[in-house]
Amino acid sequence: MPKLFGFSIDDSQKKPPSIVAPVPKTNEDGVDNYIASGFYGQYVDIEGVYRTEYDLIKRYREMVLHPEADSAVEDVVNEALVSDLYDSPIEIELSNVNASDGLKDAIRAEFKAIKEMMDFDKKAHEIFRNWYVDGRLYYMKVIDTKRPQDGIQEVRYIDPMKMKFIRQEKKIKGNDYNMANSGHDMKKAVYPEIDEYYLYTPKPNFPTQMFSAGSAAGGKGSIKIAKDSICYVTSGLFDRNKGTCLSYLHKAIKSLNQLRMVEDSLVIYRLSRAPERRIFYIDVGNLPKVKAEQYLKEVMSRYRNKLVYDAGTGEIRDDRKFMSMMEDFWLPRREGGRGTEITTLPGGQNLGELSDIEYFQKKLYRSLGVPESRIANDGGFNLGRSSEILRDELKFAKFVGRLRKRFANLFSNLLKTQLILKNIIAPEDWEQLSDHIQYDFLYDNQFAELKESELLNERLGTLATIEPYIGRYYSQEWVRTKVLRQSSQEMEELDKQIEKEIADGTIADPSAVDPITGEPLAPGTEEDVMSMGAPMDQPLDGGTTYDQLKKDTKLAEI
Repeated sequence: MPKLFGFSIDDSQKKPPSIVAPVPKTNEDGVDNYIASGFYGQYVDIEGVYRTEYDLIKRYREMVLHPEADSAVEDVVNEALVSDLYDSPIEIELSNVNASDGLKDAIRAEFKAIKEMMDFDKKAHEIFRNWYVDGRLYYMKVIDTKRPQDGIQEVRYIDPMKMKFIRQEKKIKGNDYNMANSGHDMKKAVYPEIDEYYLYTPKPNFPTQMFSAGSAAGGKGSIKIAKDSICYVTSGLFDRNKGTCLSYLHKAIKSLNQLRMVEDSLVIYRLSRAPERRIFYIDVGNLPKVKAEQYLKEVMSRYRNKLVYDAGTGEIRDDRKFMSMMEDFWLPRREGGRGTEITTLPGGQNLGELSDIEYFQKKLYRSLGVPESRIANDGGFNLGRSSEILRDELKFAKFVGRLRKRFANLFSNLLKTQLILKNIIAPEDWEQLSDHIQYDFLYDNQFAELKESELLNERLGTLATIEPYIGRYYSQEWVRTKVLRQSSQEMEELDKQIEKEIADGTIADPSAVDPITGEPLAPGTEEDVMSMGAPMDQPLDGGTTYDQLKKDTKLAEI
C-alpha cells in the first residue's frame, strides 16, 4: 500500500494478534467489515430515496429548508447545546479518572486548547447542526510534520460530500494466497490484513464519477488520507443492508414529503374552488355546430372584459385571448330548452379544513423525536413542578442526552491525538482513560432545572437525617460523594472557597467553639480568649487570667 497523506499514530506494520476469531470486530463507522466501501458506492433503492451517500446528504440538507423541519431541528439543537454569556457549552469531567492531579490539569488544558482551535464556544450551534443534519462530521487534524510533538496546530472542517472512509482487505498474492487457501496460514485466512484510510475528492463530478472503491483509490482527483489524520464522528444510525451511515432526519423523509404534497394539494384546491363563477347557457336555436360555436364566441367576447394591468411596463393590455380556470363557463343550449340563462357555481365550502395539515405536522415532529406540544406557538411558557412534565418532554430529554453522548466522540478523538502527540500519555493508556472521561454539557431546560431543584431538596433532607451518624458509621467524604453527589473537582473547589470565606470572616469556623458556652463562635470572634491559645494561669489583657475570667462568667450567670 502506498504511503498516505497525513500522519499515523499507531504502527502501520502491526502483526496479526495471537487471538484469532472468524468473526471480525464490530465497527461503529457505518462501513462493513473487510469490505471495500466505495466513495460513490452504488445502491439500488426501490423507493427512490437515495442511490449514493452524496444523494443522501443532499436530500438531508434540502429537508431542513422546509420551515417545519427547520423548526424541529432548531428545537433539538437549542436543547442539546446552550450558549451562555459566561459559561462554555461543554466542559470536561475527570472526577472518575484514576490519575494524578498533574495529569488531570494537563488534560483540561489540552481540552481547552482544542475548543479554542475549533472556536467551539462561538460556533457550537453550527457544528452540532451540521453533524445532526448530515449524520456525520469530518475534521482534518493539521500538525507540523517536522515537530509532531507540538500537537495539533489547526482543525479544519471537511464537507462530508467530499470525504469517505474506506476499509478494505489487502489482497493476498503468490505463495501467501496458496498457503492461506490450503489452511497452512490460518491467521492470514481468518484475520486478513486490512487497509483503513479516507478518500478525499476536492471537486466531485456527479453523476459521471460513479466508481467503486477499488478504482476510487487511484481515481483522478482523489487523495488518500491516513486514518489518524481525520476526526470522523457518526450519528450512530446505520443502514446495515446498504452499509451506510444515516442521519436522524432519515426517518422523517416520508413524513416531510407527505406534508409537502398535502400542503400543495390544499393550495391548488383553494385556488381552483375559492371563487364563485358564473355559468352562461346561450340559446343557439337551430344553428349548425360551426355557426353555433361562432355565435357563442361572439357573445363571450361581447360580455367579457379582460383588461390587465402590467406591473412591469405600467400599461393596460388586453388579454382576451387567454382563458384561465377562474373565468366563467359558456355553454350552448339548443332550441326547445329554457333559452338563455345565467347561474352561479358556488365556491368550495370546506376551504378552512386544516386537520390533514396538522396531522402530518405532528407526524413530522414525532418522526424527529420532538414533542408535538412544541408545534403550537400560541401556548404560554408554563413553569410547573417536575411532576407535571409530559411524557413526551421526558422522552425528548433522554433523546437529547443520547445525542450529546454521541457528539462528544468528536472531542474524544481530537483529545486522544493531542495527548499522544504531546507525549502526555501513551497510546495504550488512552484505552483506560477514555472510559472514565465524561463531558458536561450546559443545561437550559426548565424541566431539568426543576428536577435538579427537587433533587437538591431531597439530598439536603437525606443529609439532615444522616448527619448524626457522620463520623460514626459514615465518613464525610462518603456523604459528599454518595448523598450530595459532589465530584472530586467540586469538593476541591468548595473546600478552597470555604477556607477563603473563613479567613475573610464571612462565615464562622466550625472548629472554633466557645469554651464557656460550648457553642460555635460567631464570624470574626475567633481571635478571642480561646483562639489565642494562652495557658490557663497566664495573665491576659488587663491582668486577668483565663481561670479567673471563667469564674467571673459563672458568677455573673448565677
